[in-house]
Amino acid sequence: MTPTGIELLYYHFPNLTNQQKSHFEQLQGLYAEWNAKINVISRKDIDNLYERHILHSLAIAKVVKFNPGADVLDVGTGGGFPGIPLAILFPDTLFYLTDSIGKKITVVKAVKDALKIDNVFPDNIRSERFEGHVDFAITRAVAPMAELVQWTRGKIKKRNNHRLHNGLIALKGGDLTAELEPFGNRARVTPLSKYYDDPFYETKSIVTLAL
Repeated sequence: MTPTGIELLYYHFPNLTNQQKSHFEQLQGLYAEWNAKINVISRKDIDNLYERHILHSLAIAKVVKFNPGADVLDVGTGGGFPGIPLAILFPDTLFYLTDSIGKKITVVKAVKDALKIDNVFPDNIRSERFEGHVDFAITRAVAPMAELVQWTRGKIKKRNNHRLHNGLIALKGGDLTAELEPFGNRARVTPLSKYYDDPFYETKSIVTLAL
């Protein structure tokens, strides 16, 4: 029998600590409560939070293990995806969650405070106005790669401390041929069906681009 919900998360990430499990378990209630006030997740998707949002966000961990002390910028985080799940998974990495819509950052702050996670730094700004330098910029279905490159220009650290070269990590869907053509071999596309067998992921990919 295929696991669902939180059990599906435990199936794909079996080495979580008790504290991480507690944090992940609380997300369903927190997002359901906030989603009733502020629509940050599709109403039809709130019951599939673990399958379609948390597990999707954590796909980034399949291509890079963030080091302690690393800095990561979440571009257009919305209600906290992929930043919040990754911050739980990598408690010693610093995540800067930015979004231009204030009510969405309100939700991110509320989730951060409820879980008492201190490696998340929410900010109600457009990502291009972020002041600082990070190892990676991450994003989930926000904008075409060309725009993401423009928004993060000058914000990626020159020195690499991970096996994956510093740059952009984007969760995307559909046919990316035209969108990625300008980047040639610099853009690496990995189908998420490599990691997850749910039909939802058949058209989903993760794109890494060194900057």
